[in-house]
Amino acid sequence: MSPELIIWLAYLALVLGIIAFVLEALVFPGFGVSGIVGIILVGWGVLLLAVDVTQATAALVLALIATIVIFILGLRLMSRYNMWYKLTLQNKQDSKEGYVAPAPELSLFTGKEGVALTPLRPAGSAEVEGQRLDVVTEGEFIRSGMRIRVIKVEGTRIVVKEIAAVE
Repeated sequence: MSPELIIWLAYLALVLGIIAFVLEALVFPGFGVSGIVGIILVGWGVLLLAVDVTQATAALVLALIATIVIFILGLRLMSRYNMWYKLTLQNKQDSKEGYVAPAPELSLFTGKEGVALTPLRPAGSAEVEGQRLDVVTEGEFIRSGMRIRVIKVEGTRIVVKEIAAVE
């Protein structure tokens, strides 16, 4: 291979590696594949540009050590100046403030039948197995007193459908 081709190949690997890092940061955050590809391409580009392999390996190891040291110093500085509070969410979702986790026992109502206590247009109240529930239809109107069936439960949202009267 000619030296010019090797240099162009090295530059291409470096540029593609940087593009992979940008994709990891902006498009595929947290997935890792793009970041690993970026590390491999940048390392390969450095190896191709180096005079010999031992010099390139030493440079990469020194860069890795410097990165770890800078990372640790950054963590210490962030904790010293309370920068974590600017980066993390400090609000808690307390039940006294109105945050309620979905009750897992609501899923037990799926498939059960009951009676609409109020007109459902599309939301209202129904009685299912002796319990008064806030329910919603899929958009249709159901008069009060009509028989209903719970077709699905999504978190705290109970979706019902009118049961067709058998004549």
